[in-house]
This record gives sequence, structure tokens and C-alpha cells, in this order.
Amino acid sequence: MARLRRKKGEEAATDIMELLNLTPMMDVFTVLVVFLLITAVFTSITVMDLSVPTSAGGAAAARPNFAIEVVVRKAGLEIANGRNVEASIPLKDGKYDLQLLSQLLQALKAKYPEKEDATVLMEPKIQYDYLVQVMDTVRSAGTSALFPKISIGDAP
Repeated sequence: MARLRRKKGEEAATDIMELLNLTPMMDVFTVLVVFLLITAVFTSITVMDLSVPTSAGGAAAARPNFAIEVVVRKAGLEIANGRNVEASIPLKDGKYDLQLLSQLLQALKAKYPEKEDATVLMEPKIQYDYLVQVMDTVRSAGTSALFPKISIGDAP
């Protein structure tokens, strides 16, 4: 009788092992690991260093005498010096005129060659893609760098 019970127990264990055949699942995981390792080489992440202006600010003497602000509005773009609007660029065919913005920023860079920082301010409910396009335009013109240190914020 004891032998009979062992045989039934062994048969039950054998049935469970047949049900839990892990070889196909291990094959699938092996293929997935290889696939993920191959595709990970082609994926790259770009990190942009941005600084958000704080309300505390620095000392008044430490502030530069000219601040470049590019304000993205629904009606167009504005270039301001921190207090006054220097140039206003209306929409061109329903799109922002980034070429004119680039030309004006190149003129500012020629006037202030040591200046490397600029602020991009946006009104609410403007598409994120426009922010990225304006930031790219402010950062560089072709192969030359204009204002690589960009801060972002809300438009007044």
C-alpha cells in the first residue's frame, strides 16, 4: 500500500512538471532580452540644461544691464530687454516667423557678443512644439551659437 501511494504521488509530481514546462517561456525571455539589448543601442536621449527663473533673484548689482527675453504670444513673437519690447514679430501665414527672429537675435549677438543667456517666456495654451522651435532658434543660428543658456517661464 505504501508503494502504491508513492506511485500516485510520483505520478502527480510528474503531471505538475509536465504542466510547468518552462523551456518555451525561457526561450521567449531569451529572445526578448536579445531584442531589447539590440534596440537599446539605437535609442538616444538628449538632455537640455535649462534654468527656471526664481522669484528671489540675485542682487541688483549682479544683474546684467541688458536681458534678452523672447515672449511667445498667440499673436506673434516679441523680443524684450526685460522692461520694454524692442521688436514685435507678427504671425506669418498663421505660423511664427522664426527666420526673422533668428535675424534679430543675430543682430543682438553682434551687439552683445559676451551675452550667452536668454529667457523664453510663453503665454498659456500655446503648443509645446512652438516652445521647442523658439528655443532652438534662440540657442543657435545654423552652425553658430547665439544664446545657449536658456531660461523658460510664463509670459507676463
